[in-house]
Amino acid sequence: MTIKKGYVDISAGQIHYAWRDGSGMPIVCFHQTASSNTSYHRIMEHAGLSQPIYALDTPGFGGSFDPEGMPTFAQYAAWLFEAVAALDLGPFHAMGHHTGAGICVELSATHADRVKSMILVGPYPLSAEEREEFRPHFSTPISPNEDGAYLLTTWKYLRGLGAHGELDVHHRELLNHVRAHYSRFQTYSSVWDYDFTTPYKNATCPILVMAAQEDVLYPYLQRAKDLQPGATLVELTGANYELELDADGVVQAIKNFLA
Repeated sequence: MTIKKGYVDISAGQIHYAWRDGSGMPIVCFHQTASSNTSYHRIMEHAGLSQPIYALDTPGFGGSFDPEGMPTFAQYAAWLFEAVAALDLGPFHAMGHHTGAGICVELSATHADRVKSMILVGPYPLSAEEREEFRPHFSTPISPNEDGAYLLTTWKYLRGLGAHGELDVHHRELLNHVRAHYSRFQTYSSVWDYDFTTPYKNATCPILVMAAQEDVLYPYLQRAKDLQPGATLVELTGANYELELDADGVVQAIKNFLA
């Protein structure tokens, strides 16, 4: 499958995206922090899915514009929906990884007529107290410094999350994180402020939830199932990089879910 790229204008700037042709209702993908649309390329290139697939760069990541100030999570979701609307995609299956899962959930609440299903890798139905426990671990900036030590700090941070499962993935994620060193702080700050749980448990569309056992959000996978008893639960491998390190497992789960 050939992956193409483009930009779409929204009110605050430009959203960069990648896409591939297909047939049927599109799958629209939202990445984790601090990755980019490149994390979906193995899924997009996979012959196991026939649908058109679009993967958007969240503002502050990849090729999208850099927002000012401290946007709310709802604002990030609104910007991304502006891009989806500008692309004139119609109803779609929403797919999200970690932060991207929250984007799907927010869109299911604000645009239920457009989100026909959710495919969530690493959903996070956390309590307010649990969100505060995560905040210091994932919101502390890793900023440039004169001796470049932040590059090694970032490399080790990614290793701790499992990116070292494949050198190419580890290197690509280093580049994504270095580009988004400040946006990582902005976005994670909004993530831990966001109540994922309420709109998630109120969602009425079909839901697929997945995670690897080594994923930092795996402990909440069964809770996601319990809050949505009708949801499909699938366990993957690949630590926090399931989309690349277990692409076959992800694709098979999506194929079964959408059949």
